[in-house]
Amino acid sequence: MLGDLLVPIFQNILGYDLLIILAAFGNFMYLIFILGHTRKVYNVIYTQGYQPDDFNEMQVARPTRAQIKSTKANLRKMRETSNKYYTMFVSLSSIFPLLGILGTVVSLIPMIQSADMEQNFYFALTSTLWGLVFSIFFKVLDGTLAPRIEHNEQGISEYLAKLENELVELK
Repeated sequence: MLGDLLVPIFQNILGYDLLIILAAFGNFMYLIFILGHTRKVYNVIYTQGYQPDDFNEMQVARPTRAQIKSTKANLRKMRETSNKYYTMFVSLSSIFPLLGILGTVVSLIPMIQSADMEQNFYFALTSTLWGLVFSIFFKVLDGTLAPRIEHNEQGISEYLAKLENELVELK
């Protein structure tokens, strides 16, 4: 019984479903890239450094105006890049139900002239299945990614404000 259900799913893998699976693989690779970028942003904002016990006695070099302006420009660029990548990931994730529906329609069109309606109907439903599976999968992953992006966004805003205060103090 279970084999009867799984056979059509895997038979159509080389059909339109392959496009959906390749799109999912690409989106997953994009997700890995975005996670790396968010980690990089986090490390820039929340640097963890060693401070010896006699830190107060040490003289700490204050950053120059040029260094502060460069850091601000880098942070703004990182914010823009992060938002662009995240928006692209969300957009790509949202097309999976549409790809599933498109696969269904593409599979149902030949059914009009075919005597083997049952086989075409199975193929049509597998596209819908893969579209929904990947849509749910990426929606769950988005739920873990969105808070990271928001946390980094808040951290960048606070860090930029801190740098702006340092610029004012240098005047």
